[in-house]
Amino acid sequence: MRDADASPATSSSWMQKLQAEWLLLLFGALTIALALLDPQPLAKYQRWLQLPTLAGLMGLLIAIQGIRDSGLVQHAAVAVIARAHSLRSLGLLLVTATALLSMVLTNDVSLFLIVPLTLAIGGMSNLPVLRMVVLEALAVNAGSTLSPIGNPQNLLLWQHSSMPFLHFTLAMLPAAAVMYTLVAAFTWLWLPRDRIELAPEKIDGQVTSGRLGVWSTAALAGMVLLMEYHRAPLGAALLLVLFALLARSSLARIDWLLLLTFAAIFLGLGHFAELPLIRHGLDQLDFRQPPILYASGIIISQLISNVPATVLLLDRTPDAIALAVAVNVGGFGLAIGSLANLIALRLAKQPGGLRLLHLVSIPFLLICAPLVYLAWCWLG
Repeated sequence: MRDADASPATSSSWMQKLQAEWLLLLFGALTIALALLDPQPLAKYQRWLQLPTLAGLMGLLIAIQGIRDSGLVQHAAVAVIARAHSLRSLGLLLVTATALLSMVLTNDVSLFLIVPLTLAIGGMSNLPVLRMVVLEALAVNAGSTLSPIGNPQNLLLWQHSSMPFLHFTLAMLPAAAVMYTLVAAFTWLWLPRDRIELAPEKIDGQVTSGRLGVWSTAALAGMVLLMEYHRAPLGAALLLVLFALLARSSLARIDWLLLLTFAAIFLGLGHFAELPLIRHGLDQLDFRQPPILYASGIIISQLISNVPATVLLLDRTPDAIALAVAVNVGGFGLAIGSLANLIALRLAKQPGGLRLLHLVSIPFLLICAPLVYLAWCWLG
């Protein structure tokens, strides 16, 4: 009888897990369907899988988990709260920090740093965490637009065009300025005017393991450096061994399904983008016309994410900056528009996150897209 009674609860638990992993199930099914209907050589699947990117994500997950387990994030949260007097000022501080970090450390790295900090602050105060995480997802798209190393699509276009670093940055400045201004204004309007209210019983700014914090921070810096020099698999392997020897409990708390989800996304979208029907449709468009390129970059980003959209359009247009502006704007809108959106939501693990992101990000795209286009045409 006990087994019979436990069965519905077990079934419900599995259903909840399946619902939480809908993205993995969706793209896993797409990957399998395309592999059966349109089989390709193994080399193509290896290219679509983007192993260096997955290795970089794994290394970041490991290092950040160590930092969180050390108590450094909570310590930093107390310090940040002490510098803000209202939820609006705290929100602007976090949004600006997110945007600035994304220019230097890339959009995904900045989220791995800021979202855990936001969760820690939310646990100590009345900060609306889910709103803040959505704003941070918008902020990394805005901030990373400015820098050639801010996100994968910019890095790809910068290297492909052989454009000087400063030239690329100045060309992207009008678009990035409009994006950040809109994000900052929305932050000020959307967050409550209330003063920060602290829950004294939840404040814990003590560093529980200084040693773990120090070498996890060093591991994070080393991982970012190795990613910069295209040695992400080496960095991930070193961190995996290091934590397996010194902090195995941290490894157990890592969201490994996030990596599996991204593997399914990369395989499914990579294959989909190279279907003959898709390529034939693109051949009918004249990407030398700025409005066509701009609209196409945004729309395709909404369907297959902005990095695959960049790869798909890279050799179809001579204007790297025009394509960069389009696919960066395309990071707003649907969650799949930028993988940074999915990372932010997954790190936050807040109920209703996907729904709220879409309620905000889709109207944001509709407002941002024409304004960025006008600014780029007039000032670019």
